[in-house]
Amino acid sequence: MGWLFYTDGRVQTYADEKAEIARLCTFEGDTRKTELVKACKVGSTWYAAARVTNLDGTAVEDATYVTDADGSITFGAVFLTRYDDGCWGYKDIEESGGPNESRAPLGLIKLLSGLKDPDSYAHAWRQRCRDWAAIPDYEEGDRIKLAAPVTLTDGSTCQFVTATHYRRGRQKRRCYRIEETDGLVRLSRASLAGSELLSSAKGAASPVLAEYFAGRD
Repeated sequence: MGWLFYTDGRVQTYADEKAEIARLCTFEGDTRKTELVKACKVGSTWYAAARVTNLDGTAVEDATYVTDADGSITFGAVFLTRYDDGCWGYKDIEESGGPNESRAPLGLIKLLSGLKDPDSYAHAWRQRCRDWAAIPDYEEGDRIKLAAPVTLTDGSTCQFVTATHYRRGRQKRRCYRIEETDGLVRLSRASLAGSELLSSAKGAASPVLAEYFAGRD
């Protein structure tokens, strides 16, 4: 499905967006109904968990999802959103379609029904969401080994960095000091996937933590 834009101005705020996502996830047919369980916005993307139940109370049978104990199934959906000339628009992708955007919170992933095929697009999407959530939030002074060397704009690479910051006006912004050159670089969260904490500034400040981190090296 392509993009659909609303030209009537009905969606203007965060609350409007959330209400529209809820409406899009709510449907009742002759035999089944679908309702929103949870919706979360990350950046400009909405992630949703929607539950399907049979109106007659029988268990939902589905080729993709394992039926939950209450007879329902809950699936994940991704809504790409953007504003174009003041008009809000969306493009929806069900998790089995293999969305590229994979930053759904773990709390939402845990609500989804089990999958019958471990090699499905939905299974791979959920794992990418878990991998994203597992990326550490490093603290000032943490020494880090990246999973693979990162190529910088000047063609050089770096793999060992230390978390630090720089200031722009009153704002404090995260950056990383390159061990090989002592230069500073900003790294995307994605580039920290699979990285390893080599030593912690907290460990250096605490004899007990220092001994703990030394034992991990």
